[in-house]
Amino acid sequence: MTTPNRLVLWNVDHTLVDVGRVARDAYAEAFQRTTGRRLVRLAPTPGRTESEIIFETLAFNDIVTTDDHLPAFMVALTDAFAARRADLRTHGRVLAGAREAVAALARVPGLAQSVLTGSLQPNAVLKISELGLADHLDLSNGGYENGVYSKAALLELVRSRMGTAQNTRYGESATVYIADSPRDVQAAHIAGSPIIAVATGSATAAELRAAGADHVLATLADTDEVVSAVMDLAR
Repeated sequence: MTTPNRLVLWNVDHTLVDVGRVARDAYAEAFQRTTGRRLVRLAPTPGRTESEIIFETLAFNDIVTTDDHLPAFMVALTDAFAARRADLRTHGRVLAGAREAVAALARVPGLAQSVLTGSLQPNAVLKISELGLADHLDLSNGGYENGVYSKAALLELVRSRMGTAQNTRYGESATVYIADSPRDVQAAHIAGSPIIAVATGSATAAELRAAGADHVLATLADTDEVVSAVMDLAR
């Protein structure tokens, strides 16, 4: 068996999957349950952690926050996603080429894959599992919203966690992040890791290049291009 020496971390929403309709419904239910009011405006989500989205959403809707709001909202959001398991399969979709890219990278000797996302762990795992992407991703050692770390800090944490799990060490330059927003590009730069940016979210290819992404793809549809970019960057 080849000892893993390269690590790929996948962002989830708008990189691997699109579950926007389900997420909006889940947020609306969680907001109602937490505040007793109807959600009017949801904060922007690309590249953000769940806690950032929640606090900004509360502010946009004129809620004066207390220490209890964030944990209560997170519990309600987890419950709301769990109740929509079937909706994820019905209304969610795997983005073009994502399934093939993950499978192709799984065949590369010495390469491991996990996730780095701003979503809560139960919700991220649910999205990936219900849409059939879990087989080649180490979800138990991924990076998820935990209310403490930024995405940059989470990237470093996952790199260490995955190294311990695989009995190896993943250097900064051997860890490639694949994501879709300028904020993700910034997080990768802070953590010292290369990033492949995919223009499948709200950011254009030009915006991702301007943010400093090491490689920009329109989509994941060209599997060979994805694998080639990973192998070129993960040194």
